[in-house]
Amino acid sequence: MPISAAQRAALLTATTVLLAAGCSDGGDQAADPVTPTGSATGLSALTSQKLSWAPCPPPSAAEGGGPAPSPLPGGAVWECSFLQTPLDWADPEGETIELALIRAKARDSARRIGSLVFNFGGPGGSGVTALPGFATDYESLRSRYDLVSFDPRGVGRSDPVECATDKELDAYYALDFTPDDAAEERTLSDAQKRYARGCERDAGAALPHVGTENAARDMDLMRQVLGDEKLHYFGISYGTELGGVYAHMFPKNVGRAVFDAVVDPDAGVEDGALGQARGFQLALDNFAQDCVDRGDECALPGSSVSEIEAGITDLLAELDKKPIPGIGDRKLTQTQATNGIAQALYSKEFWPYLEQGLDAADGGDGALLLSLSDAMNGRSQDGSYSNIQAANAAINCVDFKERYTLGQAKERLGQFREASPVFGDFMGWSLASCSQWPVPGLWEHPDVSAPGAAPILVVGNTGDPATPYEGARSMVNALGKGVGVEVTYEGEGHGAYNSGSKCVKKTVDDYLLAGKVPASGTVCK
Repeated sequence: MPISAAQRAALLTATTVLLAAGCSDGGDQAADPVTPTGSATGLSALTSQKLSWAPCPPPSAAEGGGPAPSPLPGGAVWECSFLQTPLDWADPEGETIELALIRAKARDSARRIGSLVFNFGGPGGSGVTALPGFATDYESLRSRYDLVSFDPRGVGRSDPVECATDKELDAYYALDFTPDDAAEERTLSDAQKRYARGCERDAGAALPHVGTENAARDMDLMRQVLGDEKLHYFGISYGTELGGVYAHMFPKNVGRAVFDAVVDPDAGVEDGALGQARGFQLALDNFAQDCVDRGDECALPGSSVSEIEAGITDLLAELDKKPIPGIGDRKLTQTQATNGIAQALYSKEFWPYLEQGLDAADGGDGALLLSLSDAMNGRSQDGSYSNIQAANAAINCVDFKERYTLGQAKERLGQFREASPVFGDFMGWSLASCSQWPVPGLWEHPDVSAPGAAPILVVGNTGDPATPYEGARSMVNALGKGVGVEVTYEGEGHGAYNSGSKCVKKTVDDYLLAGKVPASGTVCK
């Protein structure tokens, strides 16, 4: 039972768990910290550019394909344009690239506050496709804001990084990413090297420039071109990291901002991967407990959380030995099954699909778990791939300095297995994902300190698998006194605003629409 196109689109907007192509973070090119040194004339030409808005075309293949976005409630049409930005911010008079933008104008133009810019995460997710997909969730905000999103550099329609053909990606994602012996380790290392070299061939001179600091500079240029004195911003998942970096670089330009599903800015590659292993294990525990609570209504065998999860680990062990039929001539491997399980844990709404998929796979039918894995990897039903995972790798590898070899990843498997019996091996081996990357990284972790910035709402979800709840407190502390305002949602899934919590929605809307700052420590259920 494959998931629908709409469900697939919703899943694709989540932060990608780094099991396959993602980067856990030397090379011959240098990533750039980027301090602009160009003339005022060069920067002025960029900030004074005029955007040509027109009805949006269907998404490109790199954005995930599909039809053009449907009209908004009331018949308003989505508009798209391109922003010219420097390839290299240290040389703003040099070569430029185009960033794809999308907007929906505010309903009440007389009371319009400005633009509200969204980044939905990844890194690597297309904002041009995600914003229309979630439009109804943000319709209350469109009362006073133009809703705006974009494909960051290297993503979707914005000079996308692409690393392999669709056929090559089918083979790549079917690989064993938890090698059991030296031969499997060599196979994985060789595949990662080919993948990285494919990214380098495709992106060329752009590869060192796709990182988060450049994306933050792009957003400040976007703010100016859109005509806004301040950047009003809504960042989800990786979008909170991008927003934090923006706040650090441009604290005086921060307007009303919300961070939802918060990345821990203090975590390097290893701590971040361990946090995700624990987060996905917690989400799986909660899924299994729900199954236990439903008794005979649950299709999975076992009368306790440990028994249900033992069945899952047994299934994965069997798939490691022998994949089962999936979709068409493609089989479900251990890696794809684990990807599919993780993908379904992003939202409680998808727990029924996880239950059905596990039950079917136990009976020899891997179609549903493979479909969930495809959603994570950006594979459409026609066999084409978006560039979400390629961009994810490119951005993470140019951001983070750490370069773990497979041997170093192997040495750390014990702590990862302790963090998660189901996801530990995959998250542990993923530390080596950038080991073959041709461009060195920039930081150990992002600096998000933003003294003098306006208040930023930082919304953490206690059951979030991909960005564990503890990251919200870290973000609040790192932003600095008087900037981060902590809001807690006691719930499940990745993110809080779209969770159905009326409390979260009212708290966020009151701030964005009326400037009402909640008390730090506010708790919603």
